[in-house]
Amino acid sequence: MASKTIFQKIIEKEIPSEFIYEDDLCIVINDINPQAPLHLLIIPKKPLSKLSDAQEKDLNLLGHLMLVAGNMSRKFNVEDAFNIVINNGEKAGQTVFHLHIHLLAGNKKLNLPK
Repeated sequence: MASKTIFQKIIEKEIPSEFIYEDDLCIVINDINPQAPLHLLIIPKKPLSKLSDAQEKDLNLLGHLMLVAGNMSRKFNVEDAFNIVINNGEKAGQTVFHLHIHLLAGNKKLNLPK
């Protein structure tokens, strides 16, 4: 059995973290290394390694994650000025192999992988 990712440990409350939002399908937390004044991580509870591993059966989950992103943008009053980033694979800058969505907003220079 593969070892748990840091996100699985956070979801299972083995590692303490402040949840900004939680429902049956996902959690939202602040990124510990923010690249913008607002940098949230939207993390599904289902452990998908990366977006390209998603299948047809994950369609509702993926849509739900996008709706949560929209809800968070409204909660933090950035609904007209935010970026969504999903790093897929090590060569794309993914460091934790549990699918997660970065919601970034604010005027700090974004340090995204090229």
